[in-house]
Amino acid sequence: MNTTVDRIVEAFQTLTPASVDALGTIYATDARFKDPFNEVQGLAAIQHIFRHMFVSLENPHFIVTGRVVQGRQCFLTWEFRFGFRRFKQGQAQCILGGSHLMLNAEGLIAVHRDYWDAAEELYEKLPVLGSLMRWLKRRSNS
Repeated sequence: MNTTVDRIVEAFQTLTPASVDALGTIYATDARFKDPFNEVQGLAAIQHIFRHMFVSLENPHFIVTGRVVQGRQCFLTWEFRFGFRRFKQGQAQCILGGSHLMLNAEGLIAVHRDYWDAAEELYEKLPVLGSLMRWLKRRSNS
């Protein structure tokens, strides 16, 4: 199973716009994917999410920082590094998160669930909305 997870980690860390078409080597055709913004089923829908990522962001890439493997499940911790295209241009951004992956008998991802704090990791970095989120955070902590 570790060889399978190594292959999956390598695919995520080396993902490019050109390699999105090859995601069928790590995802089952009927795989489910969920993150704070998306919930889709099927390889084509998952590929669409990753294609959109490359169109919307500057130089997006994943760095897997840890993994726990148990049977046909694994949990990956990662850093998602990117730049915004429309504002804060040239300023490196980083989102910390984790992915719970459930693999089928063929070693392909059947379920992919991403966990990360959209409020802290993304909304606080946006103009206007970021100010509001930081104010709400301060109010709730006082």
